[in-house]
Amino acid sequence: MSAVRTEQLTVAYRGRPALSDVDLDIGAGERVALVGPNGAGKSTLLRAIAGLVEPTAGSVELAGVPIAGLDRLAIARRLAVVPQLPTLPFATTVEEVVALGRLPHEHPIRGLRPSDRAAVAAAIDRVGVGHLLGRDARELSLGERQLVLLAMAVAQAAPVLLLDEPTVHLDLRHQVEVMELLADVNQRDGTTVIAVLHDIGLAAHFFPRVVVLDRARLVADGPPADALTPERIRDVFGVDPALVRLPELAELPATGPA
Repeated sequence: MSAVRTEQLTVAYRGRPALSDVDLDIGAGERVALVGPNGAGKSTLLRAIAGLVEPTAGSVELAGVPIAGLDRLAIARRLAVVPQLPTLPFATTVEEVVALGRLPHEHPIRGLRPSDRAAVAAAIDRVGVGHLLGRDARELSLGERQLVLLAMAVAQAAPVLLLDEPTVHLDLRHQVEVMELLADVNQRDGTTVIAVLHDIGLAAHFFPRVVVLDRARLVADGPPADALTPERIRDVFGVDPALVRLPELAELPATGPA
């Protein structure tokens, strides 16, 4: 069954196309990286899937249901989003930020239930941000804040997880740890993971399926070895493929690393 499906999805900003006729079908339980140069349409595609931008044409479906017919609460129960870092407008502790992930599930009057608090505690432990508890999230480093937002999404426990450049503010060790966490959430929990990444090396190593966008269009979709050929790296990214370090793609397992 499709977790996310787009048909001829087109989005324009002030008459300028940000996405053009994108057809994409992502099955439940897949792990997919969206890559491409700046301005290719990656973040716009993620926002359209999340229902945060209205298509100019075409459609988006979540588990076979048109997103246009879903309210925000229904969408939040179907997918979690880790955006590029937002500005927090007021003092909020780390645990309060993570607990926001339970809003789609909590009782409208009673608030957080024991099961919600357990989900928050488990997410904090799983992402490894327990040492940040009690701190004002506004005072964290960008990398620390990114991990807290990831814990919030894990606490949400939605069947689809969308991430927009989840490693951009992290050092190398934390980049790898986040990629391993996403692989674990995908494989152990069955969560469909869709992530925008700038680092095509990380995409090729940790994602069994890579979607390449260029100038608002989908130009490749498949295993890393097929989607990230030397010719495509040269044409899409405008760099010499010899300068790009990729894993031995032909030797990667079909399901990706554990």
